[in-house]
Amino acid sequence: MGRARRFQWPLLLLWAAAAGPGAGQEVQTENVTVAEGGVAEITCRLHQYDGSIVVIQNPARQTLFFNGTRALKDERFQLEEFSPRRVRIRLSDARLEDEGGYFCQLYTEDTHHQIATLTVLVAPENPVVEVREQAVEGGEVELSCLVPRSRPVAVLRWYRDRKELKGVSSSRENGKVWSVASTVRFRVDRKDDGDIVICEAQNQALPSGHIKQTQYVLDVQYSPTARIHASQAVVREGDTLVLTCAVTGNPRPNQIRWSRGNESLPERAEAFGETLTLPGLVSADNGTYTCEASNKHGHARALYVLVVYGEGGRAEAQTSVPYAIVGGILALLVFLIICVLVGMVWCSVRQKGSYLTHEASGLDEQGEAREAFLNGSDGHKRKEEFFI
Repeated sequence: MGRARRFQWPLLLLWAAAAGPGAGQEVQTENVTVAEGGVAEITCRLHQYDGSIVVIQNPARQTLFFNGTRALKDERFQLEEFSPRRVRIRLSDARLEDEGGYFCQLYTEDTHHQIATLTVLVAPENPVVEVREQAVEGGEVELSCLVPRSRPVAVLRWYRDRKELKGVSSSRENGKVWSVASTVRFRVDRKDDGDIVICEAQNQALPSGHIKQTQYVLDVQYSPTARIHASQAVVREGDTLVLTCAVTGNPRPNQIRWSRGNESLPERAEAFGETLTLPGLVSADNGTYTCEASNKHGHARALYVLVVYGEGGRAEAQTSVPYAIVGGILALLVFLIICVLVGMVWCSVRQKGSYLTHEASGLDEQGEAREAFLNGSDGHKRKEEFFI
């Protein structure tokens, strides 16, 4: 494990005053906290030191230093300072087994000692993210995030698209460290395939602002889709046409089948995976071409209608017949024809309608203007006709 940043702060000040002949001598220590793999400094402060023997012992009561002399062959402990005012030792690559109380003893006629408590924290490693079972579109995916060692208990958080997801966490104590796990569940669709979900871990053993994280790429399986693309929109007799079946799906279909309606493919046709090549087009190549693909989640097919005209003509191809559009246009044409016919009949009827004269306009007993016109005499003035 790499060297972690050193954490050291006083938690409690312990004092001891000598009595009797050694009155006035004091020993002071400070508690120390360090991250696993880091560096800790253990300090004994002396007051009115008179040259008496100073011994520093580890939590197992093994002597580390006797005055300025090394007593224990552990090179991780180094004597940094030995003076009438202070004794300071340095511990590198701190381990959990180094944790405990370090005795600073001053031997005079009366023995005085104080204990500096060393606490070792364990920073979490990068979390391990696993999926419980394969994610399939329309279903739920469950992810688990595990940090096997931390002290204190690591806090786990989930993020997706910069938004925090609500997870369920649990922890278990294993000696001096904790194992922490968190699970999260959410629904997925094919558009979620390839999305990134992040699990973050943090505790006091990490430097301020630092986190450990692991990114998990969602693997969502879904049924295939297929679509045919032509190498050119307009082809002529004798041209070479290349059809490509664009397929999606997870898992990706590895086999694509080409066919032509109820007929076999032309002998000249070359089918290779997603590509169908039709060289030297002739009218006999007319038909509906189909590509089919499948995986364990479903089946997909795409159609391509090819019509090849005579020499000098052109071939028109489409992936679907626009029956609705053609039907709409025909219906509109029929409607317009009916409207024209109705208009012509109406105008014809109007031209054969009744006429009204000025003499007939004053006759109350005549039932129709036409009859008034027929009954008029020669002695009347010139009749004027009005179309109504």
